[in-house]
Amino acid sequence: MAQKVLMKGNEAIGEAAIHAGCQCFFGYPITPQTEVAAYMSRRMPKVGRVFLQAESEVAAINMVYGAAGAGVRVMTSSSSPGISLKAEGISYIAGAELPCVILNIVRGGPGLGGIQPAQSDYFQATKGGGHGDYKLVVLAPSSVQEMVDFVQDAFDIADKYRTPVMIMGDGMLGQMMEPVEFKERPKKELPEKTWAANGLRGREKHNVINSLFLKPEELEAHNNKLQEKYREIEKNEVRYELYNCDEEMDLVIVSYGTLARICKNAIKMLKKEGINVGLIRPITLWPYPVEAFDKVVDKTKHGFISVEMSCGQMVEDVQLAVNGRKPVHFYGRSGGMVPTPAEIANKIKGIVGGAK
Repeated sequence: MAQKVLMKGNEAIGEAAIHAGCQCFFGYPITPQTEVAAYMSRRMPKVGRVFLQAESEVAAINMVYGAAGAGVRVMTSSSSPGISLKAEGISYIAGAELPCVILNIVRGGPGLGGIQPAQSDYFQATKGGGHGDYKLVVLAPSSVQEMVDFVQDAFDIADKYRTPVMIMGDGMLGQMMEPVEFKERPKKELPEKTWAANGLRGREKHNVINSLFLKPEELEAHNNKLQEKYREIEKNEVRYELYNCDEEMDLVIVSYGTLARICKNAIKMLKKEGINVGLIRPITLWPYPVEAFDKVVDKTKHGFISVEMSCGQMVEDVQLAVNGRKPVHFYGRSGGMVPTPAEIANKIKGIVGGAK
């Protein structure tokens, strides 16, 4: 068994990327993810790989485009306003069908907002963010260990489907320290990158990486191909956790990331008062785990409550998943305010009517 080490989330995710075979990292400093770039600036040259601090977030994502087009594993990281600046490049990468990993350590917004943790980039991550009909696979870890584990998963998913994958954490997850281990995993059988623009290599013609289709018939055919790929991802890559959902429940919380851990404490508090509450924790924010709702919808008396560090974003996907079968409630804090277990418990008591 690998020895556990105490690491800050931002630094752990950098080390995990190195273990996953990341050859290039391009980034730009922005709180609260700057330690990712700082860590990679020290470590990547020591292991013979490329670190480059770009002159801007726009430059960084286009460097990712270039390295991904050459067929190497590449990663970038940023925080909310920086991801907005990368959005055009992310759309190009998705359109060109290039694999890469993008890390967003979310801070409060809109605008410059603040540097405290938030989940208000949910729409940006799961509904596109940039222009055109594309999707990102979005993984939402709830611990530093999951951040580490999901990096390997993200690179593998990206290579398997030729698509960008986002890992979305928050300021708490990036800054907290927890013990982690870097597990050696068996290598997955992944498709060879015969499409990469990396020289002739025995081919008669050079590969060309492109997302421009001037004929509408060709662009529609390309979009149809992308949508077919997204349907395949929806079949194969959905991930979620069901917590305390085995028996009849008064209510089911839906929450992700670090906030799901806080919700688990609220569930324990409520249990002492005779109120039984379950939790659906989406791990893939896209593809969204609709099947989890089908498993518990008949077990909950008062329906569902989406608990978020936003003004209400994931609640729309909860409503779509529930599809009118039960009520859907919402509780959120914004601007970097983090709900406490007691606040969540009080909100739930107001819905279910106090102790049973």
